[in-house]
Amino acid sequence: MHRYTGAVVTIYQVAEAAGVSPSTVSNYLNGRVGRMQAGTRTRIEQAITRLGYRPNQAARQLRTGRTRVIGLVVPSVANPFWGSFARHLEGAALAEGYRVLLCNSERDPERERSYLEELWDDGVRGVVLCSALPSLAHATAVVERGMHLVAFDRIAQPDDPPGLTDVAVDNALGMALATRHLLELGHRRFAFVSGSLRSVNRAERFRGFRGAIEAAGLSLSDFVVWPAPEAEAYGDVDLAGLGRAAVAELLARPRPPTAIVAINDLCALGVCAGVRDAGLTVGTDISVTGFDDIMLADLVAPPLTTVRQPLPQLAAAAFSQLRQRVEGETSGPGQSVLLRPDLIVRASTAPHA
Repeated sequence: MHRYTGAVVTIYQVAEAAGVSPSTVSNYLNGRVGRMQAGTRTRIEQAITRLGYRPNQAARQLRTGRTRVIGLVVPSVANPFWGSFARHLEGAALAEGYRVLLCNSERDPERERSYLEELWDDGVRGVVLCSALPSLAHATAVVERGMHLVAFDRIAQPDDPPGLTDVAVDNALGMALATRHLLELGHRRFAFVSGSLRSVNRAERFRGFRGAIEAAGLSLSDFVVWPAPEAEAYGDVDLAGLGRAAVAELLARPRPPTAIVAINDLCALGVCAGVRDAGLTVGTDISVTGFDDIMLADLVAPPLTTVRQPLPQLAAAAFSQLRQRVEGETSGPGQSVLLRPDLIVRASTAPHA
C-alpha cells in the first residue's frame, strides 16, 4: 500500500498508487472517461480516496480556461420552487464534482446579461437559465464567445441561439389537467390568476387552460383572466400578495368565481388567504388549484390541489445536458427535454355545490 505523509498529494502520486499514467488520472479528473475501463476508474477513485487527493482548482482553471462551476439564474428564490430546484441541481452537480453559483434575475434581461458576463469572466462556461423569457437576445454575445446555456422551464423558441438546450415540464398539459379537474367537479365560473403571461412557461400554462375550456365546448370569454393578459409585471417576488389581491377584486364582481386556477403554488397560497379574508372556506365555497407542488402545498389547511413537477428528474436532466456541453461530449444543434407533470388532488378542490 502506498502512503504519503506530505501536506499536498499530487496527481503523480495518485497515478503511482493506481498503477496508471498521470495523463490517465488527468483524463479521469476532467471527465474524459468514455473509453476508460471500469477497473481503471475504480483504481483511480480508490487511490484518490486513500491518499486524500484534492485537485488544484486554480491550476485546472489556468490549463482549461474554466472551472468546475456552473451558474444557475432563477427569477427569485422568494418562490420556494426555485429554492427546491436549486437544491436538486446542486445535488446532481456535486455528485459529478461541480459546484453551483446562484443568481436571482427577477426576469430582467439586463440583469441576466450582466450575470452571464460576470460568470464568463470568472471562468464559468455553463449556466442553467430559468427566467423563461421568450427572447434570449441579451445572451447572444456571451453564447457566441462559448458560453453553454440550458434553458429551464421553457420550450424552444424560433430565434433561440444555436446549441441552446431546453428542459421543461409540459406546462400546457399540466394546466389542462388542473382545469379539466375543476370542470369535472362541475365548476363553470372560475378565474385564471397570474402575473404577466409574457414568459414562455406562463404562456404555455395559459394555453393549457384555454385549450381545456374550449375542448369542453365553453368560451374563454365566460372566464376571468386576472390581471389582463397584457400585464407587464411578473410578480415573482410577491405572487402570494398578487393572488390575495385578485380574490378581493374577483369576489366583488356580480358573478364571482366558484373556482380559481392560480399560475403556481405561491400564487395559490395567496388566493387561499384571500378566500379566508372574505370569510369563505377554501374547497367548500371556492376551489383553488396551484402548480409546482412545493413543500408548503401539502402543509396548508386545506392541503392544496396542484400540478406536480418532477423536480429531481428535471434537475438531473438540466445538469446532465449542461455537463455534456461543457465537457465537449455533445455539440451541434440543441435539443428539448420535456417531462410529464402529474395532477395531485387534495382538499382545496371539491364539487361545485
